[in-house]
Amino acid sequence: MLRKMTIALASVGLLAGLTACGSSDASEDKDAPLKVAVNPVPHGDILTYVKDNLAAKAGLKLDIVTFDDYVQPNTALKEKQVTANYFQHVPFMQEFEKKSGTKLSFVAPVHLEPLGVYSKKVTDLKATPQGATVAVPNDPANEGRSLKLLADNGLLTLKPNAPTSATEKDIASNPKGLKFKPLKAAQLPRSRDDVDLAVINGNYAIEAGLNPAKDALAAEKPEGNPYANGIVTLPENKDDPRVKKLVTLLQGPEVKQYVEQKYKGSVLIATS
Repeated sequence: MLRKMTIALASVGLLAGLTACGSSDASEDKDAPLKVAVNPVPHGDILTYVKDNLAAKAGLKLDIVTFDDYVQPNTALKEKQVTANYFQHVPFMQEFEKKSGTKLSFVAPVHLEPLGVYSKKVTDLKATPQGATVAVPNDPANEGRSLKLLADNGLLTLKPNAPTSATEKDIASNPKGLKFKPLKAAQLPRSRDDVDLAVINGNYAIEAGLNPAKDALAAEKPEGNPYANGIVTLPENKDDPRVKKLVTLLQGPEVKQYVEQKYKGSVLIATS
């Protein structure tokens, strides 16, 4: 009898454990903490500031889940392991939607991390040598963004109506014969030792101790820029009261002041 009771209790415990582990939908309980996937810098820093200083007063509980790449935050959202993420801009989100067949919802912009051109070998873009090698992000949205930045600074021209996901095929003229080296975004800061120019995403530039406002040979401007990072959810969660509270806090004056004081031009508050 004792052995049968032990087996029965163990079975109940195992069943409970499987039930808990099997529930991966982070959006089921609207009273639970809002689980948000982020990249560590600056998204994680900004969200931690909100959690530590603003969320409780607003009646919002936050659970921050950090990923170091650009893949896992959307995967976690697709699989409902988180209710929202905060790391991407609209063109990147649209590329993910195309590839995955998953519909996402961009709820609101928060900040811009200016894409910058950096070099350990060139001090002026006008002095870029013939045949220079340029490292660029290897995801379509940010590769196209990099080519646009280079075009805006006179190093090449793009074909009329080139898409935001432009590639080398969309280059109309390349007078310096630039050679492009697509790399994972996280590898770009280290690539400066091996290439002439590197076009680096703002978050990875910050992690590497670079400031677009001071160290970049050229950097994006915030006005009319479509690459603001913001809060993204699945469509069914875009009206979640917790998501709306978070957006209100992220777009408030306290976060604006925090970003301006902490990042000193490396991160810019999104403009409409």
